[in-house]
Amino acid sequence: MHDTTTLIRARIRRFVSERITPALYCTSAPLTISAWEVPDEPVPFADAVDQEFTPFAIGSPWGKPWGTTWFHVTGVVPEEWSRFAHLDTRTELLVDLGFLSGQAGFQAEGLVYDPEGRIVKAVEPFNNYVPLQVGPGGVVDVYVEAASNPDVGSDWTFKPTAVGDKATAGTDPIYRLRRMDVALLDNQVWQLDRDIWTLVGLMEELGADLPRTAEIMRALEAVTDAMDPDDVSGSAHLGRGILAPILALPAYASAHRVVAVGHAHIDSAWLWPVRETVRKCARTFSNVLHLMDEDPNFIFACSSAQQYAWMKEHYPQLFERIRERAIEGRFVPVGGMWVESDTNMPGGEALARQLLAGKSFFMREFDVEPLEVWLPDSFGYTAAFPQIVTAAGSKYFLTQKISWNETNTMPHHTFNWEGIDGTRVFTHFPPVDTYNSLLSGEELARAQRQYSEKGASNVSLVPFGYGDGGGGPTREMLAAAKRTESLEGSPSVRIASPRAFFEEAEASYPHPPVWSGELYLEFHRGTYTSQAKTKSGNRRSEHLLREAELWATAATLRTGADYPHERIETAWQTVLLNQFHDILPGSSIAWVHQVAEASYAAVRGELEDVISQALAALAGPDAAEPVVFNASPFAVSGVPALSAAPRTEPGPLRAEARDGGFVLENETVRVVIDARGLLTSLVELSTGREAVPAGEPGNVLQLFRDTPTQWDAWDLDEHYQRSGVELLEADSVVLASQEPGRATVRVTRSFGSSTVSQDLTLLGDQATLDIVTTVDWHERQKLLKLAFPLDVHADRAASEIQFGHIYRPTHVNTSWDAARFETCAHRWVFVGEPGFGVAVANDSTYGHDIGRRTRTGGGTTTTVRESLLRAPTFPDPTADQGVHVLRTSIGITPDVIGAAEQGYRVNLPLREVSGAAVEPVVTTTAASIVIEAVKLAEDRSGDVIVRLYEARGSQATGTVQFGFPVERIVETDILERAVEPVAITAAADNGVQLGLRAFQIVTLRVSRRDEG
Repeated sequence: MHDTTTLIRARIRRFVSERITPALYCTSAPLTISAWEVPDEPVPFADAVDQEFTPFAIGSPWGKPWGTTWFHVTGVVPEEWSRFAHLDTRTELLVDLGFLSGQAGFQAEGLVYDPEGRIVKAVEPFNNYVPLQVGPGGVVDVYVEAASNPDVGSDWTFKPTAVGDKATAGTDPIYRLRRMDVALLDNQVWQLDRDIWTLVGLMEELGADLPRTAEIMRALEAVTDAMDPDDVSGSAHLGRGILAPILALPAYASAHRVVAVGHAHIDSAWLWPVRETVRKCARTFSNVLHLMDEDPNFIFACSSAQQYAWMKEHYPQLFERIRERAIEGRFVPVGGMWVESDTNMPGGEALARQLLAGKSFFMREFDVEPLEVWLPDSFGYTAAFPQIVTAAGSKYFLTQKISWNETNTMPHHTFNWEGIDGTRVFTHFPPVDTYNSLLSGEELARAQRQYSEKGASNVSLVPFGYGDGGGGPTREMLAAAKRTESLEGSPSVRIASPRAFFEEAEASYPHPPVWSGELYLEFHRGTYTSQAKTKSGNRRSEHLLREAELWATAATLRTGADYPHERIETAWQTVLLNQFHDILPGSSIAWVHQVAEASYAAVRGELEDVISQALAALAGPDAAEPVVFNASPFAVSGVPALSAAPRTEPGPLRAEARDGGFVLENETVRVVIDARGLLTSLVELSTGREAVPAGEPGNVLQLFRDTPTQWDAWDLDEHYQRSGVELLEADSVVLASQEPGRATVRVTRSFGSSTVSQDLTLLGDQATLDIVTTVDWHERQKLLKLAFPLDVHADRAASEIQFGHIYRPTHVNTSWDAARFETCAHRWVFVGEPGFGVAVANDSTYGHDIGRRTRTGGGTTTTVRESLLRAPTFPDPTADQGVHVLRTSIGITPDVIGAAEQGYRVNLPLREVSGAAVEPVVTTTAASIVIEAVKLAEDRSGDVIVRLYEARGSQATGTVQFGFPVERIVETDILERAVEPVAITAAADNGVQLGLRAFQIVTLRVSRRDEG
């Protein structure tokens, strides 16, 4: 037996599906269709319309994977439609490209043009209408650029698929055209449909025993009684009249307040290539502009300066429409970054440049400076970010992704986020738990129910709109917002900008709680390792950019050479784009990573040319003795920081065979490599302290089964640790080379379908063992780690992040500790006791795990493991296959400054040229004040920009001096605008004295004195 409530609800659902939905359009008529399939990559409108179009029938297949088909749609609106003149109607084109049911994006999409090439609107599965400004007898004439994008596994079964690579995706059509009709929308029926949808959604969320629930249900039942099922159009006004007083009842005074922000999260690459993102943006933005023409209250927020830049380049007419609305404050640039980047792996200077490039674009093009950083979908957030955000002149931060945590629930939705230097940024984490809301009753109720700040604050943000090619906000969503502006039983909804939300939230919550440290995502931990070649390209590019800017600046100052602004800016934009949160993390299709790797190769070629030209200018035209250029902020092998000097003779080095292995020794350390190629001893000679535990060798390659429960390229599940094997046996261990100041032991191994060659090198002037691991990798769903057990007792380990480091526990006392079983580090990790420690540095590895284990006889040791390679099969079934070269160094050092020095050395190899010595452009007197960037100012004034930071994690004082005549030195923000000085304490000889707090970032703008 069904209860009465169940029967009534069933009756309402059936009335909607069988009566109202079919009556949304009074009538429709077919149109004439012709088509032209683009042979390869997409072409502009002007090229397409000049082609030969052939007749095309509804029901015909079209569209190879990643293809483009242009449809020309023509016809006449039937004269007999004048009989509907008494109704409130709109003439529209309805398009069904063969849309996959249930998917907003991840499939076919279309962009509609008028015959003059002006963009009208896009069509997607849940937004498939196009307004036609014609009546009965009027002519219909449009072009539809239809993209036959394949669905790359959006059912999330994570099965390997060939369609993510254009070369293997096939050529057979994957869609079938279902509809291209002219139709007449009945606005009253559509409005009734929205009334019912809103009230049904509210009713489903209210308690069954509430009077409001019964009131809504009875009103909906009355609608089904009052309306004529055979004349829905003629009786729609009766239904609306019954529901009007129910919709007019205002929200409770205590109702949760929702600020709804139009939004369309468009991944700049993911399950489609970058070139398709350009078109996705054009489609979504055209929809948004159409809605703005229809609704003067609609506001849309869009991040990523790169996406606007694409519109300016490829769709200039559309860009001018965006500019007009942006100036009005309705098409709102947010985020202020070049892309919605990953924040774990980009270097400190790269994150600074994300904000510099992004905000500069918005200020230049729209005279708008975003104050909120908008990263709803990135995979966790570095503890350095609050300071970087603030140093760029921004005030607010928004994320959504932390709602994906596997183990622990974030305790706050609105809070102050405190970074490693103590800077705090006002942060919001929307309780609606989605950045693609429909503004449904379910979502609004969830936002109210989950909001953590009840009793202290009462406002949250809800981003609404279909993302990733779904077309953004829809007229249905705007109708939902209007109906819930003040509706009894529902949170109140107000469409506004992110800035308006943050200002209201900040004012209503003057003393929010504080979250200190990183926002670690307890999910997607495999993204620190997947697609190693993309990660290597990022790391190499970041350091080449450092070198290019440093040496080009020096060449300009010393020789008057032209500074290559455009070449460096273009390289930065490529690198910044590839830091998008599905490119650098390795979670995109094969096509995306192929393009990324090719772009990194181009960047490398360009920057190597910039560097070689700068070094040639600095070295001078006359042949001279070899000099070594050192771009590190630390002295290396006798060469001062940021300068060039003759190479010094390396210290003495001894290498001898022992027990099938080798002993390497210089004046600082002794290294023992056994017959298996494992590191069995690393001794600091001055103290005799051993760094390798007895019986626990280092340089151990470990192979694990890597089969995450879901999200293959993204996830590294904890259960991987239960299935590992150590690759201990070597095929050969030989002394590959020995020369003054250098000796190398080569170890080769083979396993599965793969081979490994390792060169273990000790230099005469370094306290580190350098390891170059070359892997010809052909495993599937495996994880390769490199382990270093260390005879160090450490409750915590330091990992380099942007502009500093973070300490993480090596124990698992709490669920938060246990969930952090794989972490991200940049160039180095360090574990130490007072006065003694070991640093493990790398040149392209980000994934690490660091933990303790019990030592035989008592106490504990600490093991550092680098995650070298993975081999996920979705979304790229060939991920990581091939040859990889990874560099690691392990060295004894008393503190984190030694670790930082080691990390820079591994990532910035010395360059030797013939020429003269070059004095540094800038020097510091404090080891912990580290120069991160030297460049010329963005405004091309010729001023020199120096960015530095405190690296030890404690207060520091020191003098910064410049190697050229100085007129004036001012502190600036990241955008190179003067700010009130907080670090400069006094003037110094051709420089300044600084006082820095722990991890403080300082940007100095230095004007040169004209000596002429």
